[in-house]
This record gives sequence, structure tokens and C-alpha cells, in this order.
Amino acid sequence: MKRLILAISALAGVFVADAQQLTTPQPSPTQTIKQNFGISSIELSYSRPGLKGRKLYIDLAPTGKVWRTGANAATTLTFGDEVTIGGTKIPAGKYGLLSIPDPAEWTIIISKQTDVTSPDAYKLDQDVVRLKVKPFQLPFPIETFTISFDDMKGNSCNLGLMWGTVYLSFAITTDVDGKVMKQIDNIMNKDNKPYYTAATYYFDNGKDLNLALAWVNKAVEAAPNEQPWVHTLKTKILAKLGKKAEAIAAANNAIRIANETKFPDFVKQNEDILKTLN
Repeated sequence: MKRLILAISALAGVFVADAQQLTTPQPSPTQTIKQNFGISSIELSYSRPGLKGRKLYIDLAPTGKVWRTGANAATTLTFGDEVTIGGTKIPAGKYGLLSIPDPAEWTIIISKQTDVTSPDAYKLDQDVVRLKVKPFQLPFPIETFTISFDDMKGNSCNLGLMWGTVYLSFAITTDVDGKVMKQIDNIMNKDNKPYYTAATYYFDNGKDLNLALAWVNKAVEAAPNEQPWVHTLKTKILAKLGKKAEAIAAANNAIRIANETKFPDFVKQNEDILKTLN
């Protein structure tokens, strides 16, 4: 009886071991990137195959055939706000990223289909935008397929594809200025106005500097001996307006406040501005 119990226990142990899930590395690891863009974000999800001795355009991403632009599941882009690609406005939402590789010129496809994993599943009538992109030769090889957000700016970025010695990219833009200006117009009619943020936007984007100065003065009134970044912005606006004497006075005041509040970076910023004014 004792031997029988031991045999049953050993057999049960085998069943438990077989039932356990074995986890191994993905041959083509999945990557999800969420990139802040404009006043929203873009989320990219794709799998990253490796060359592993195979040839691009022949064994992988074959020339002239619709490719999922990755491995495993479909590659997708989710736009948190309306964007423009290839001159076409694309509403916020989730889309498939497909491509037709070619050594001379790739075709990039943004599709309503988010589940295309083979050329047979692709439907032309679901295209949102198609654009032609010329690839460039890299001076060194990239083993693992890589998609990246490059050349980030306030209202634009490039989506880059790299594999082997091939690199190509296309631009994504969004209307930031119109949305921000609308926000400013709305908020400035309410209490607790964001004077500093609005003044900063106007200064950084070459808008009405006199209005920016009026707003930063309001922000200074709220913190006359604090927040050296606010006083530094006032210095920058005055200097850009060509009001030299006022800019020098503002810079010296900002340096005093930055020293008192222990913000050495703003001391240096204002000292650098003074060098251009003296």
C-alpha cells in the first residue's frame, strides 16, 4: 500500500509539472511605445524580427508585397488627436501600419484595418492614406527591425523605419497652434489665468510679444520675490523687444531672486542675457 501511494504521488507530480506554462523569449519581441506628441500622444505597437542571416527584400519584407511592417501580430498606430500624413487628415483613433517594400521606393499605408498579418487579408478599400517614401542606405547594419519617433518638434515628428542598411521615414504633423490658441482664448476669460504659460507660448512661438509682456507682468505681480523662472521670462521678452534698460533691470532682479531662492540655473541664464545687453 505504501508503494502504491508513493507511485500515485510521483505520477501526480509529473502531471503538475506538465501543466505548468513554459515561458521562453519571443523570437520577435513585441514593443509598445507611447510618445507624447503635440497636446496628445501616439502609441505604436509592433513586433521586432531579426535578420538572422536572412536577406531583406527576399527572405523578409519581400519586394512588391504588402507587409505587416513587423512580425507576429499586426502593427498599429493609435493617434490621440487628429494628425496629418501625406497631406491627408487622419482622425484620432487606431489604425494599421502596412507597407510595400521596394529597394527604390517603399509604399507606406495607413489603413482602417488593424488585424492584417498576411497579404491576403489586406483590403485596398480600407486605406486611409498611401504615400511613397524613398529609402536611404545606412553606413552600418541594423540587425533588429526598429520603428522610432524621430526629429520631435512641437507640431511634427518623423516615423522612422530601420532594418539592415535601410532607413526611411515619413512626417506626421498636427495642428498644435490652433488648439493652444483656442485654449488660451478660453482660459483668459476665466479666473486663475495661466499668465506665465500663455506668455511662454507666445514668446517661444513668435507671437505678440507686447501681449506676452503684459501677461508675464501679471505673473510677476503674483510672485514678486519668488519663482525666478517667471522673472527670467520677463527678461527674455524685454530683451527680444529691444527694451535694453528694462531688460537689464529685470535681469538683475531675476538674479537676486534666483540667488535668494537657490536656483543657480536662472542666475546663469540672466547673466548670459546681460552679456548680450552690455
